[in-house]
Amino acid sequence: MARSRIFTRLLLSVSFSLAAGWACAADAVTVGYQTGIDPTKVPQADGAYEKATGRAIQWRKFDSGADLIAAIASGDVAIGNIGSSPLAAAASRGLPIETFLVADEIGSAEALVARNGSGVSKPQDLVGKKVAVPFVSTTHYSLLAALNHWGIPQNQVKVLNLRAGEIAAAWQRGDIDAAYVWDPALGKIKPSGKVLVGSDQVAKWGAPTYDIWVVRKDFAAAHPEFVSRFAKVSLDAIAGYLANPPAFIAKADNIAKISRLTGAAAPDVVAGLKGNRFLGRDEQIALLQSPFVLAVGKTAAFLKSQGKVEALQADYGPYVTNRFVKTSR
Repeated sequence: MARSRIFTRLLLSVSFSLAAGWACAADAVTVGYQTGIDPTKVPQADGAYEKATGRAIQWRKFDSGADLIAAIASGDVAIGNIGSSPLAAAASRGLPIETFLVADEIGSAEALVARNGSGVSKPQDLVGKKVAVPFVSTTHYSLLAALNHWGIPQNQVKVLNLRAGEIAAAWQRGDIDAAYVWDPALGKIKPSGKVLVGSDQVAKWGAPTYDIWVVRKDFAAAHPEFVSRFAKVSLDAIAGYLANPPAFIAKADNIAKISRLTGAAAPDVVAGLKGNRFLGRDEQIALLQSPFVLAVGKTAAFLKSQGKVEALQADYGPYVTNRFVKTSR
């Protein structure tokens, strides 16, 4: 943990010294994404972001928010798709980023699953068991919040740091007893396990999580039109889904494109779309003000109480903006 924090500090120190022209090799903008299931994967597959912005985009796939944050901090990535928990951790450490768009409010698309044969049939059975989760992720935060809700001390559970892509293999080997993760790994482990809780329920307990888009502040300052157009493509995709979710899901091409980018099977893509809540433009404008700032601050405070961040920001407002949603019309 100490080495990880030292490494993070080194990355942050490098990030502050980088000019706004980084992450743009040969005029291409590097954008990091993860395997979360949402409607914006369709325009990503179609090349709509490139067409709208007039720039080449180098899309890089990441297995965890922590890895993506490290790439943003090093200057390798300009825009990234992370969770609200990694954002809270990165903002607490002073990474110069802004949240400019919400991909979704996470629901049952992320869940804690106990492996059949592990001896875990209820939350209290997790004591002494091995539970895998990608550290500093939304599922990590949700796991800690769930344990807190159930009154189970974190030190009584063997929480292991595994990337989402590593969890299914560890599950098959019997190396872990439970895992809190998202698709495609979630879809691979659910058939041989029991869902103990989903992030929709954890949200009702007072710990909501979100998939979001963040941008380096220096890149946003130098290329505001790019960010606005990027936001517009995303919001248009979300609006298309919200206009008629059954029709969107019934279109096989939509499901195939999301499946190809995420690695999730078609049924899991459908479940993921139904398992998250997507927010339209006006709702995002309202959320990306005090409500989301307060949510980030609350997440950060909880992470600090669990020893996952060392210090808190006095104000998380500088890490959230709705100006690009407003200018994306």
